[in-house]
Amino acid sequence: MAETMKDYEAELEASFKKIEEGDILTGTVVSVDDKEIIVDLKYYAEGIIPIEDYSREPGFNVKEEVHPGDEVSATVVRKDDGNGNILLSKVEATDVLAWDKLKEMKASGEVLDVVVKGVVNGGAVVYVEGVRGFIPASKLALSYVEDTNEYLNKHIQVQVIDVDKEDKKLILSAKEILREKAEEERKNKISNIQPGFVTEGTVESLQPYGAFVDLGNGVSGLVHISQICEKRIRKPSEVLAVGDKVKVKVTAVKDGKLSLSIKEATDMMAKEVEEEEIEIPQSGEEATTSLGSLFANIKLN
Repeated sequence: MAETMKDYEAELEASFKKIEEGDILTGTVVSVDDKEIIVDLKYYAEGIIPIEDYSREPGFNVKEEVHPGDEVSATVVRKDDGNGNILLSKVEATDVLAWDKLKEMKASGEVLDVVVKGVVNGGAVVYVEGVRGFIPASKLALSYVEDTNEYLNKHIQVQVIDVDKEDKKLILSAKEILREKAEEERKNKISNIQPGFVTEGTVESLQPYGAFVDLGNGVSGLVHISQICEKRIRKPSEVLAVGDKVKVKVTAVKDGKLSLSIKEATDMMAKEVEEEEIEIPQSGEEATTSLGSLFANIKLN
């Protein structure tokens, strides 16, 4: 089919548009070498981005990160670099475009995969959209991280929690993501536990209404004050202390929460002991317990 002028209308229009210094242009990477990136702008001249003007991220390897075919936005620094090309800067465009994108990320709660590029007092440094971001030590994990050095060059998932374009501050957090994952794992573990299950746990906290018992593997449940013991008590601390090892029975599993009973577990154990008790035969009488039937099956030589 013969091509007509209409087929090239968009390209023609782009080639005639007036470009000014400070404009942000979007083009396609044509080639990458040790000194520059050449960009096709669909214009009368190609765009040139010097390597040093592509990214401020420490250790950024252009040849690994940028490939022909990639789309890139950059700011016009000069309309003619002296060789008939348009001189561009991606870092300048990033300063303009990135902050709006970061605000969108904060609003959406988007989960970002980042690499820790540096550690400082009280946190870690990462880069998002070419902007330096800070993760406080209290937001790196579920609990405060004393030694942030262990996170250097580590891949982690974060969310934007604060963006300030004027002060050029970007704060990120991994904590909320980790908390959601831990809660999901906990619910999955609990969903596999059936009422009637008896196990041992450790008292982790005492409340006026009962005791929370850690069953291990990130799972805990509540023993209501009425399920602690047979006698009536005014507060759990009368009979329990944090750190006590206790036998508990799972009485209910609802909405990802476990209801436990020390009283029922104790009753079950007492009943088992009672059933195992053996009545000793007196003055030659036959054993009336299971011991008698046990002896009946033993042949003596």
